[in-house]
Amino acid sequence: MENKKQLQPAEGRLAVLTPGLGAVSTTFMAGVELLKKGAGEPIGSVTQMGTVRLGKRTDERTVCIKELVPLADVSNLVFGAWDIRGENAAEVMQRSGVLSEADMGKVRAELSHIKPKAGVHNPDMVRRIEANHIKKTRHHRESIEALRQDMADFKKELKADNAVMVICMSVETYHPPSENLLTLASLEKALDANHEDINPTLLYAYAALQEGIPVANATPNNSVNLESLQELARERGLPIAGRDLKSGQTMMKTVIAPALKARLLGLNGWFSTNILGNRDGEVLDDPAAFKAKEVTKAGVLQSILQPELYPKLYGEVHHKVSIHYYPPRGDAKEGWDNIDIFGWLGYPMQIKVNFLCRDSILAAPLVLDIALLLNLAHRMGWKGIQEWMSFFFKTPMAKKGLPVENDLFIQQTKLKNTLRAIAGELPITHLGLDYYGDDLPIP
Repeated sequence: MENKKQLQPAEGRLAVLTPGLGAVSTTFMAGVELLKKGAGEPIGSVTQMGTVRLGKRTDERTVCIKELVPLADVSNLVFGAWDIRGENAAEVMQRSGVLSEADMGKVRAELSHIKPKAGVHNPDMVRRIEANHIKKTRHHRESIEALRQDMADFKKELKADNAVMVICMSVETYHPPSENLLTLASLEKALDANHEDINPTLLYAYAALQEGIPVANATPNNSVNLESLQELARERGLPIAGRDLKSGQTMMKTVIAPALKARLLGLNGWFSTNILGNRDGEVLDDPAAFKAKEVTKAGVLQSILQPELYPKLYGEVHHKVSIHYYPPRGDAKEGWDNIDIFGWLGYPMQIKVNFLCRDSILAAPLVLDIALLLNLAHRMGWKGIQEWMSFFFKTPMAKKGLPVENDLFIQQTKLKNTLRAIAGELPITHLGLDYYGDDLPIP
């Protein structure tokens, strides 16, 4: 299979621009700087540690993903950020307390030079953070122009040849998309009218697309999930991906739920709760902000279990999700799941999961992978929704009219087959009948 588009190696610096300079983004930046020094391993990163099998199992052709397709090299990544607080990345890293003192010491100098530009802020949408570093713009159009100028400045300051945006902002209060945001034409009118429905995350994404920069949304906030911005991305010839990183408890759901469905075990209820003490936990302590996270967390089970096809097994699932702000725990999030299942003849059983994880340690490699793959898609000339990147998101996007796939293993197959296609290799179906010849004759 020949690839019609011959991709050249990624050359020059790639700027990763992050609206939001918090625990996740600084852990990502610090990790990359440690990798550059050979002082850490990229554990959790599909692009850096993952492999892809090519051809038949008997061919024994397995290659690293970063050798299969021409990804930007980690050594060429540079960083820019915005935040509504003025701390530099080293100060945020220290305050967040994710990394050890030894690791922070190795990259403190590099991160101290990453100073955020003033952020766009709406105090009605982010209510638990005292903002002291915000743009003085009074109109959405002013904010967009200021952000576009920031992006142009970042590329000059960082001597970057290309850029991608990965939105890592705090969770905004939940607002269902209004009619003002549903089409590009209506969005343009709402921007002109300085409409109150428009959230800061949307402004960053809109500005980036207008500036020719691909966008991925690592938050549950409304942005590229809206048809209006999807229309703009297609018009501008840019790839988009999102939304909300699938890092901890939801990752476990996308592993366990497919197993229950594969074995046709029934589900009565799934109770999930979390305790988290970092800034994200503080923001989510606001019920209106938690609602946005709840929406992205709660939708996973239904799409995997397909209750419309299996009403006796999954027709009446009681699904409860909660997050509690608990400062002593810091970034070390703890998730508890109680799963009430039933099996043969309807007899009840239970599964208990206690996931003591590190929120930003799980999220940081996802930001790296998303940035590199989004840049790859851009160099491929792909535009609009990148469904093959669903693997990384709680609420992945699909073209209108297509059901969204949340099964982690189906998402992984889609991801790897897309990479095979980019490299000019055949997809792998795992059918396997051709290995058995006359033992399994195919009519």
